Amino acid sequence: MLYKNQKLLIAALVAGMLLPSVTDGQVKKTKPSGKQVAAANTLTQGGLSLDPSVRVGKLPNGFTYYIRQNKEPKNRVVMYLANKVGSILETEDQQGLAHFMEHMSFNGTKHFPKSELVNYLQKSGVRFGADLNAYTSFDETVYQLPLPSDNPEILKNGIQIMRDWAQEATLDPVEIDKERGVVMEEKRLGKGASERMQRQFLPVMLNHSRYASRIPIGTDEVLLNFKPEAIRSYYRDWYRPNLQALIVVGDIDVVKMEQAIKAKFSDLKNPASEKPRTKYRVPLTGKNQFMVVTDKEMTNTIVQVMIKHTEPEMKTESDYRASLIRGLFNQMLSNRYTELSRQADPPFLEGGAGIGGLLGGLDSYVASVVAKPGELEKGFKAVWRESRRAQLFGFTQTELDRAKQNKLSSMEAAVKEKDKTESESYVAEYLQNFLQQTAAPGIVKENDLVHKFIPGITLAELNAVSKDYIQDSNRDIVVLAPDKDKATLPDEAKVLSWVASVNDEKLEAFKDDVSTLPLLATAPVPGKIVKEEKDAKLGITTLTLSNGVKVILKKTDFKNNQIQFNAFSNGGTSLYSDADFQSAENAASVVESGGVGNYSATQLDKFLTGKQLGVGPYIGERTQGFYGSATPKDLETALQLLYGYITEPRKDGEIFKGIIAKAKDGLANRSDDPNKVFSDTVSAVLSNYNVRRTGPSLDKVNQISLDRAYAIYKERFSNASDLTFTFVGSIDEAQIKPLLEKYLASLPSTGKKEDAKNLGIRIPEGVISKTVYKGSEPKATVYLVFSGALNYSYENSLKLDAMKEALEIRMLERLREDEGGVYSPGVQAGASKFPEERFRLVVSFGCAPENVERLIASAVDEVNKLKKDGPSLENVNKFKAEDARSRETQLKTNDFWSGYLSEQMISKEPLSQVFDYDATMAKVTPESLKEIAAKYVTGKNYIRLVLMPEKK
Repeated sequence: MLYKNQKLLIAALVAGMLLPSVTDGQVKKTKPSGKQVAAANTLTQGGLSLDPSVRVGKLPNGFTYYIRQNKEPKNRVVMYLANKVGSILETEDQQGLAHFMEHMSFNGTKHFPKSELVNYLQKSGVRFGADLNAYTSFDETVYQLPLPSDNPEILKNGIQIMRDWAQEATLDPVEIDKERGVVMEEKRLGKGASERMQRQFLPVMLNHSRYASRIPIGTDEVLLNFKPEAIRSYYRDWYRPNLQALIVVGDIDVVKMEQAIKAKFSDLKNPASEKPRTKYRVPLTGKNQFMVVTDKEMTNTIVQVMIKHTEPEMKTESDYRASLIRGLFNQMLSNRYTELSRQADPPFLEGGAGIGGLLGGLDSYVASVVAKPGELEKGFKAVWRESRRAQLFGFTQTELDRAKQNKLSSMEAAVKEKDKTESESYVAEYLQNFLQQTAAPGIVKENDLVHKFIPGITLAELNAVSKDYIQDSNRDIVVLAPDKDKATLPDEAKVLSWVASVNDEKLEAFKDDVSTLPLLATAPVPGKIVKEEKDAKLGITTLTLSNGVKVILKKTDFKNNQIQFNAFSNGGTSLYSDADFQSAENAASVVESGGVGNYSATQLDKFLTGKQLGVGPYIGERTQGFYGSATPKDLETALQLLYGYITEPRKDGEIFKGIIAKAKDGLANRSDDPNKVFSDTVSAVLSNYNVRRTGPSLDKVNQISLDRAYAIYKERFSNASDLTFTFVGSIDEAQIKPLLEKYLASLPSTGKKEDAKNLGIRIPEGVISKTVYKGSEPKATVYLVFSGALNYSYENSLKLDAMKEALEIRMLERLREDEGGVYSPGVQAGASKFPEERFRLVVSFGCAPENVERLIASAVDEVNKLKKDGPSLENVNKFKAEDARSRETQLKTNDFWSGYLSEQMISKEPLSQVFDYDATMAKVTPESLKEIAAKYVTGKNYIRLVLMPEKK
């Protein structure tokens, strides 16, 4: 349980595990406060008007709507139905029914009975789970539906679906009983050390408020035994128009959409005897609390100090300015902890502090440490010491100047992309505007506010933040640890003595290490472009540089201010022996962590202040290269950095010591985590126990040599003539060509061509079964793996994708809907061309241990039916619709083209293959999928891997 980037463990558990208790939906923490004021076209929050580009209205029944035209992506619209209702409103005998109600909305409505809603949308190209989704939290339930907007019938039905969700779920008793098993399996998936510990510390952290007893997933007693009338009562009471809003953003006609919403939602009725929608809060008691929680499957020892405060509002310009100050504070404090973690002997595995939102109208200052084994006191004091240093001395002017520069730069980049902002981003803003009354003035106004306020924010204001937030009341200290360490854990007096000890230290002010040297010690000597070829159909320009480097340029207008680039050459770790493998595999990250040219990693972070770019090297099994992106303005710096990583990499022994120490300490209790043990087993079995695929160990960490890693890194990047670069995005060829000549044509080259080796690592043949017994919860995990040789081709690869989708639909229908035995069965399929032409098909799911054999039999039966009968035409057509609709939007992104160009060249497939899609898809039929399944998924190579709880 390692939380990176100073993510706060308890806050992360609350936000990540409890709030979205349902699906893949994400809950965005924002600033709740105030009372909503609605009018035909504008909402205001104490001086900050809502973005004028969105049309907002409220119907006589209280139903609110937000409509905005946005053409990114083209021919698409996103609809969200937001309900200001969640588990916090449940009675004792309704615990879990807010979430259960969300499930039932997909299991029958007035116009889409039983499973017809999901069935209809899949035929329209909408994927269940990935596109069509919902989440339930303490205070809200939100449904999301992305749709094609170029089909009037689909658009009309989308509005009808939203209307059905708002008040016309059928709540059929038969469907309710079928869904009980699904919800119980979803609850089962969340069980484990985190959930067990959470049940103990959450009431304390939430001051025994109503939130502590209304976890969205609910209780077994209610979920298994509630009467249909209980959920109908919840639905009647709370799914009402004066607590609902429809948010529609996309490539639509705003006037027509508003007319459709008024026509469809005006007749929604509020209950005659309306229950008040109480705004619950977590009270601030003024008390300090301490708690130690242990679990035998906990793998780290963590201490977290949480100091709770009333959450600030976000309604006025003054509120916005205050939020900017907190943001700058968090950024500067985080940078200090990053520097601390880069020491030769870092005092902790992870550590940090900062201000963040909580629940029930609270936010908090949290200082958290993931301690190295046996070094809890040292790690805790190190974390607290930096908080104390900031409290005593504040920050330096150079730190503040950099933080301001970063904020201005990021805002500048956002403004340049304002007409290319995706609809989901707008929806997220309006969603929180409705649910939490959070101001959403729009990017133009925010840009004005940032430029208005940032220059005037003073060091004194920043230095006051920690003094305001680090208080001696409303403080919780929670210790989370493995059971086996219980006897040595500190009590409250001990932890407070550590705090007092640090507070009594004679600390020195932070010294900001800033270098003014040029990035590179030696300037590049430019080369030349010696050849240029154009492909008008693909829209690419291929350049050959004087040192043999090949560059492919593709100019796009998908973003205004983005260039993505990749580079690759063949070889990778496959060229090194097993003895060198650990050094080779870690070489890129080890060298990158040392910095580049004249700059250490910490100095480099400061050097790059205000620049919108990212560059990094990698060494994979069969290739090595770089990934990166930059704005056109910062592209030269990005290329300079890339040049430095090849010609002037740094070898930092002190940093390396810290990396190795943290890696070793992080392995200390790995074997106590059932999921890690099972994951390591899966990797080992599927690689036939090849040492390059088995799990991490101290022995493997000890094999990493700084000198050998550095030497391998230098070898892998010593020959630029084997490198191929792709640049995709806002490219001006006249401006980029001189940069390519300066930074890429100047790279060292030998003219040597390499290829990767076939290491013979493949999924073993035959029938294999292995069961791992680990963990105390009554839960099982199943992996069923079918594999073998495959005649690789674009056609077969696409057919494998179709087979995967058709099989996944059947797994959902049978294992989830018919048998109620799983929550979310998954099917993965993949084909490889190198090093060998092979495929794998994996069926996976979690379930109750007593259902393992029955569900495996059902899953295998579906695979056999696919071979014998082929998929249904309906399911094949669902795949085609989903894939075609997904592809329409992918083709309009830099991400797609950047990945596609590189992947095609790495796999030695033609770049023109992108134009073969329609013709190849036409060959995907039920009969062709039956043939490929029967030919390759023979069952002769079948591996069954199961994680079961430990035997009592």
